[in-house]
Amino acid sequence: MQKYKIDVISINDKKYPQILKQIYDPPISLYIKGNAEILNGKNIAIVGCRNSSKYGEEAAKYFAYNLSAKGINIISGLARGIDTYAHIGNLGAMMHNSNDICGKTIAVVGNGIDIIYPKENKYLEEKIIKSGGCIISEYPLGTKPEKFNFPARNRIISGLSKGVLVIEARAKSGTLITIDFALQQGRDVYVVPGNINSVNSVGTNDLIKQGAKLVTRVEEIF
Repeated sequence: MQKYKIDVISINDKKYPQILKQIYDPPISLYIKGNAEILNGKNIAIVGCRNSSKYGEEAAKYFAYNLSAKGINIISGLARGIDTYAHIGNLGAMMHNSNDICGKTIAVVGNGIDIIYPKENKYLEEKIIKSGGCIISEYPLGTKPEKFNFPARNRIISGLSKGVLVIEARAKSGTLITIDFALQQGRDVYVVPGNINSVNSVGTNDLIKQGAKLVTRVEEIF
């Protein structure tokens, strides 16, 4: 932990995010690399599929950029696809606006923080830390990114957030697990509608049919 500059806070620590204490089965401890203070800020999660389309990637950047520019922190999972572009959108906002005004980005991962997954996001992780964001995990150092870690990780993504924005989700998607947690936790759910001919839109369009808030502009979230 000293080598990688990683801190750990328990559920009894004053730094522990208060909103996370309210969920069912909150993590007993969190491993944190970066700025832990933002965990108690105004947070919106942006989630979606790994095999994202250009449409989804542009939507993720648009919403992350404009939410960040208004001082809202962006939470996602540092995975390929929509997660990656949500983090990129946040970093773009900080490049073009004052860092003091902009929200930061929080990446919740399903492995030990000393392991980079996916490996191609190493540069992104470094930028997140340098820009005042943070990487967090409930898993101890050395924990590999096993498939069964990620559904549990998703309850933290929604648990830290005031609301969850969904951009592209297939019919059977890990993203929908996050939404199940969000609904259990009483979080607002927002959905960007998708192309009816795309497999990436089946899950998102179904959520709209079930009553999730359809959004096409960032003002509708505010």
